[in-house]
Amino acid sequence: MTADPAKIDAADRIILPGVGAYEDAAAKLRESGMADIVMEQAKAGKPLMGICLGMQLLFEKSFEYGEHEGLGLIKGNVVPIKGYAPEEYKIPHIGWNALQFKGEKDPLFKYIHEGDHVYFVHSYYAADCEESTIAVTEYGKPLTAAVSDGKVYGCQFHPEKSGEVGLNILRAFCEV
Repeated sequence: MTADPAKIDAADRIILPGVGAYEDAAAKLRESGMADIVMEQAKAGKPLMGICLGMQLLFEKSFEYGEHEGLGLIKGNVVPIKGYAPEEYKIPHIGWNALQFKGEKDPLFKYIHEGDHVYFVHSYYAADCEESTIAVTEYGKPLTAAVSDGKVYGCQFHPEKSGEVGLNILRAFCEV
């Protein structure tokens, strides 16, 4: 974990974690200069993975308590699950859900199988991003679970909390 541009430049890959509120996280990334560094590295082709809020920050905008600009590395918006999922579904969405691959199986999933379960905890989801969606999960309706645009990846779920399946996703990311 670092905020040192030289260490990020020397790294083989970048993981952008995220816990908390979108607006605060986006502001801290910009104020620290990390937003520019992450975008430069991603545009140069360095593999980048955003996890949970880190994934949401990769998108153009979020509508979490207002409208906030994201990094714009992936087309789409982050919107509330409430009003999309059936009313009887609890928000936040917390728990283990199966992954359903979209299109051809992405290299990020080379060590796992469709239907494997991963751990989610979120109240917002990525929408308007069909062309970059590589996996969804069902929560009354399909929710974006993972995205990819070149070497920029995002997982709405927490691979680090998803046992062997999550470790295998991280192992595949290390090979991208």
